[in-house]
Amino acid sequence: MKTALENLIFRNRRLVVVVFVLLTVFMAYQASHLKIDAGFAKLLPLKHQYMQTYLEHRDAFGGANKVVIAIRAPEGDIFTPEFFQVLAEVTDEVFFIPGVDRTRVMSLFTPNVRFTEVVEDGISGGNVIPADFEPTPEGLAKVRENILKSNYMGRLAANDFSAAIVVAELLEINPSTGEKLDYIEVAAQLEGVREKFSSHELGAAFDYHIIGFAKVIGDIASGATRVVLFFLIAFTITAAFVYIYSRSVKLTAIVIGCSLIAVIWQLGLLTLFGFGIDPMSILVPFLVFAIGVSHGVQMVSAFRAELVAGTSSLEGAQSTFRRLLIPGGIALLSDTIGFITIMLIEIRMIQEMAITASLGVAVIILVDLILVPVLLSYVNLRSTYLEMLQARAMKLDRAWEMLARVATPRNAAVIVAVAALLFVVGGWKATQIKIGDLHAGVPELRATSRYNIDTNFITSHFSIGVDVITAIVESHPEACTEHDIMTAIDRFEWHVRNVPGVQSIFGIGGVAKIINAGWNEGSLKWRVLPRNPSTMAQSVTYIDTSTGLLNTECSVMPVYIYTADHKAETIDRVVAAVKQYQAEHGSNEVEFRLATGNVGVMAATNEAVSGAQFPMLMWVFIAIIVLCLITFRSIKATLCIVTPLALVSILAYALMAMLEIGLKTSTLPVVALGVGIGVDYGIYIYSRLRSFLAQGKTIQEAYRETLNITGNGVVFTGITLAVGVATWMFSPLKFQADMGVLLVFMFLVNMIGAIVLLPALACWIKPRA
Repeated sequence: MKTALENLIFRNRRLVVVVFVLLTVFMAYQASHLKIDAGFAKLLPLKHQYMQTYLEHRDAFGGANKVVIAIRAPEGDIFTPEFFQVLAEVTDEVFFIPGVDRTRVMSLFTPNVRFTEVVEDGISGGNVIPADFEPTPEGLAKVRENILKSNYMGRLAANDFSAAIVVAELLEINPSTGEKLDYIEVAAQLEGVREKFSSHELGAAFDYHIIGFAKVIGDIASGATRVVLFFLIAFTITAAFVYIYSRSVKLTAIVIGCSLIAVIWQLGLLTLFGFGIDPMSILVPFLVFAIGVSHGVQMVSAFRAELVAGTSSLEGAQSTFRRLLIPGGIALLSDTIGFITIMLIEIRMIQEMAITASLGVAVIILVDLILVPVLLSYVNLRSTYLEMLQARAMKLDRAWEMLARVATPRNAAVIVAVAALLFVVGGWKATQIKIGDLHAGVPELRATSRYNIDTNFITSHFSIGVDVITAIVESHPEACTEHDIMTAIDRFEWHVRNVPGVQSIFGIGGVAKIINAGWNEGSLKWRVLPRNPSTMAQSVTYIDTSTGLLNTECSVMPVYIYTADHKAETIDRVVAAVKQYQAEHGSNEVEFRLATGNVGVMAATNEAVSGAQFPMLMWVFIAIIVLCLITFRSIKATLCIVTPLALVSILAYALMAMLEIGLKTSTLPVVALGVGIGVDYGIYIYSRLRSFLAQGKTIQEAYRETLNITGNGVVFTGITLAVGVATWMFSPLKFQADMGVLLVFMFLVNMIGAIVLLPALACWIKPRA
């Protein structure tokens, strides 16, 4: 079959090249229509129990996709005519942004922001800013009083009255167009509001702070041009290193060009299949490029070895094709399966990322294993070039000879012992890895980014931000008039309020106690929940459904838990507290369900990632083990290849724990990539090693020859790709910088594992040739 495929390809070389050229032009055209595709719904693990609660009550109590604009008076407080004019105009601007749910816009000026107070006749109330408001000293003083009487102190007005906020909820569909909401456009319009009022005659006196999912996506997308710049730097470095390695413009052009073709096909296929590219997946094309370069270099190494042996370019290309088709195909198939297993995590964004990566690696199978050898067959290298190769090989002989000593019994035993120690230490440290975010703000951006500075301001001046997890309390109709049910809710609010990381609580239990006191001259002694159902009904009558504290039947009563941040440890503490209370006090009469709100979404996502990470790695390794067993038909050979991969995976987790990089949707692909790159190195080296062992050479002699051909390319590829991505550490996007650190580690440690640990294991366990 291999011979038939070889004949089919090499007897029709020109046709193969023409087909690839035409397809590349077509794919480039398709890729030109690729759009950045971000969506809040893509982050939801829809089958998770928390998200079932979220979807069930989203229409009644709103979703979790909010934006917040804070307007700050740098001097004095907000009670000036100029500030209120700007606040009113900003509210109107936000109200008319396409995609904003206009029924859920809140600011001091919106009619859904009301207060209640005790008067001689009982309870009275009205809008915080009345319809006849005039920005006079008297009018401003009245608004100040109304804010203090309302529940919006610390929610819409800063605790020190230095700022006020406008809160809006976004829809998933733009009602003006009927299409998916363009979050980048929304972010641009929000930034436009900031720019407009910063240069406004009155607004220039104030500061503006904007946070929310749409703004995060916009900030990441706006940094995409700089991300592309770092890609170009890495690409240039890689191309330069490939040239230094090959000393041939033609060979360099083939390796780099074919790797780029793989990326073009990947992006074109995404468009054909109706996908866009998520901002958090923007690094995947470079990963595909890196894998393409790795396999391309192996092709070039094998091809040059054939030419040095005296074959023609065509014969050398055919021999390279025969020799590397199976190991290269197995390695790339392992890569593809590795990325496909990411789809075990039922979050659409991660699944799309898996599809993106899998398409790219699948394309490399065609490009690197078919197009590269065909193009190599047309390369004619001068005799002086071959002499230069032989001279360089002689210079490297001593280095390879020294390195080949790892395959001696004594050195192998030491290396295996060190690897075992690293397994233990790395495994201990890897258990400390956290699922989710480990820092306040948005970890994908630098701490000094404008977004994280805005986040810090809002969380430090208000009792709320966009970080909220909502527990849904479910009971029977009219449950809010029953003392036992309301007491359970009130005690729940107290229980959660005392959890570290909780900033404030907003629920019907606390509000009902305040209103009950209001009916009794505001006496603190009466700030309790009345036992009489009629009195209880009187206490909740003034709580409108627009507050989001109850539904029309009074059978569902959300409790809003505002957190200081969305760190993994904060989320874990809150979720544990809610679950503990439900376990101890939940019953058939009242149930405390998790969760809605953006932190609720994060909690569900973290649990989904946590639950899928080990099954994902398990299936990756099972696939690699099965493929290696089929290819080499040796358990010992499979152990030689898989053991370094397992060690590198454990060390990668340990490194993430040390660097405080949480395991989340944006970092998960790197783990799969690490296994993919490692199996490439391992299969290529073991395949060549086995061929020399079959010739009757000792393990040290066989490995010495392997290093001269395959090991040469592996060492070069690992160093080249590591140097290229090392520049990412200086990226303004924190998540790209973190990926740079992890990828440098992956490229180098996988290379070391393949050229040091693999031969040591082979020497130690002696697999058959």
